[in-house]
Amino acid sequence: MGEELVAYFFEREDAQAVAAEVAGDVRRGRFHGEDDDEDHPWMVLVPTGTDSTFLDGLLTRFDGWLELTQEPPPPQPAPLPTSPRRLKNP
Repeated sequence: MGEELVAYFFEREDAQAVAAEVAGDVRRGRFHGEDDDEDHPWMVLVPTGTDSTFLDGLLTRFDGWLELTQEPPPPQPAPLPTSPRRLKNP
C-alpha cells in the first residue's frame, strides 16, 4: 500500500473545491484534544497519483496543508550483547 495524502482545510467550501479538482473525498477531520465540532478542519483524501505541483498550487490558493497518513517505521532496538560483560580482569 502506498502513501495516501491528506489535505486539511478550515473551510468546507475550500475542501469541496479542491476535492472536485483532484477527484478526492471530503471528510470531517479531528484534532486531538478538540471538543468543539466547529473547530475541526475539513480533510480531503487525495488520490496517490495526483501531480504534486498542481496540488501545491491548490493548497496555496485555498490555504490548506498536507499530511501523510503513513507513519514512519519504528526505530530499531539496539543490538544485544553476544556474551556477558566482564567488569574485572580474570
